[in-house]
Amino acid sequence: MRFQLTDDQRALRDGVRQLLARRFDAQALRAAVAAPGLDRALWRELGEAGFFALRLPEADGGAGAGLPEAVLAFEEAGRALLPGPLVATHLAAGTVPGAATGEAVVTAVDGGLVEWPAESDIVLGDASGAVPLRSVDPLTPLHRVPEGAGSRAPDPVAVLLTAAEQLGTAARVCELAVQHARAREQFGQPVGAFQAIKHLCAQMLVRAETAQAAVYAAAITADPVDIAAARLLADEAAVRGTRDCLQVHGGMGFTWEAEVHLHLKRTWVRAQRGGGTTESEELLAADLLA
Repeated sequence: MRFQLTDDQRALRDGVRQLLARRFDAQALRAAVAAPGLDRALWRELGEAGFFALRLPEADGGAGAGLPEAVLAFEEAGRALLPGPLVATHLAAGTVPGAATGEAVVTAVDGGLVEWPAESDIVLGDASGAVPLRSVDPLTPLHRVPEGAGSRAPDPVAVLLTAAEQLGTAARVCELAVQHARAREQFGQPVGAFQAIKHLCAQMLVRAETAQAAVYAAAITADPVDIAAARLLADEAAVRGTRDCLQVHGGMGFTWEAEVHLHLKRTWVRAQRGGGTTESEELLAADLLA
């Protein structure tokens, strides 16, 4: 199976990256951390660009694209640490008025947690009695819902798009680690010249490349078992990659000036969404036993 992107897919990926670089750059990221809240103007701009309506048929006002294209878009969102309930709103396009255009912000109850309920126009599932939680990620407000409220099997597409976001983070922190290893000097030479740093960067790249192959393959097959495997690999690449990136940065990686700690916190939150480690492992085990 080949994973060479088509010209249209490259154009889509580059277009999303350029949009986010223009509208949610490092300065905007810092501003969002200092004053958390959803940028509704950016949300509508994403809608105008077709981010949420990407998989809707053209007759319904969408782009008529498929799951592989959605994966590319969400991978870029993961790279940029774009906040907000992107997956839930994307899945609601075509069924919830305003979701496709970015006029509505849609969240979903995921297990016992729901993201962004205070900011959202619509919360899917029974979120009555939601209690605010202190989130490890300053850009992702979390609320806990009563036990059993809104519980449902995770949507395979939601699982895959979360894996795509994790993949974007895995690729980004690998880049950050390499950039720092080249620029930071100790004992008269770049720290990247030391074997321990080389090994960390190499391991990050291998995990990211492996996860990318799995996520892209699952986007083509749309098989729940393939998606479960992709999610496990993407979660591992993101969580371990951000930890290794922290090691490369040393003590600086824990400071507010560094981007990497924000990626680490976001990977932790994403890893708790439906279809995470336990659920994906159970699905793979059941398939093997069958």
